[in-house]
Amino acid sequence: MEFFKYKNKLEPAKGRILVSEPYLADPNFGRTIILLCEHNDDGSFGFVLNKPSMANIQDVVEGFENFEAPVFVGGPVQQDTLHYLHCCEDLDKAIQVTDDIYWGGDFDNLKFLINTKQIDLADVKFFLGYSGWSPGQLATEMKEESWIVSDKFDSELVFETVPEEMWKKSLESLGGRFSVYSKYPVDPRMN
Repeated sequence: MEFFKYKNKLEPAKGRILVSEPYLADPNFGRTIILLCEHNDDGSFGFVLNKPSMANIQDVVEGFENFEAPVFVGGPVQQDTLHYLHCCEDLDKAIQVTDDIYWGGDFDNLKFLINTKQIDLADVKFFLGYSGWSPGQLATEMKEESWIVSDKFDSELVFETVPEEMWKKSLESLGGRFSVYSKYPVDPRMN
């Protein structure tokens, strides 16, 4: 894997994305993009942005019977919990992750705002479960070169890019050798 060796210039931080290395074989994280919502001495936490589940929001939560929105697998931890990212800066109790992306907030208020069309459902992304790392765990994975850290993304990537294109688009946005990585086949034997 010498071809892929490089010095990652960015460290993980809240509001940055983790882009999995092309050779990462973990079934939970192969070819994924994770938005870090928290990164501190207590550990790290985020959501896989490009792994849709088989569920739709109306299958998961009452009050969305008239809406269709995919629910994504946020990660392997507590997949019986529902989380969401959104662009609504005024949602009570929401936590700002980037300039224009927020996590959580008052769920009843969110449902009301969606049902009354004050928030476009396209500006909300739902997740079952999350991705979490205990203190030092992500640092170890960074030393193993499992992740590329990037801050070259925006809400368009999170809310508008089709899941199948996110990984490739994230690498291409970094340019240089990362553009080459984006073309790396899932199975090199099929090249």
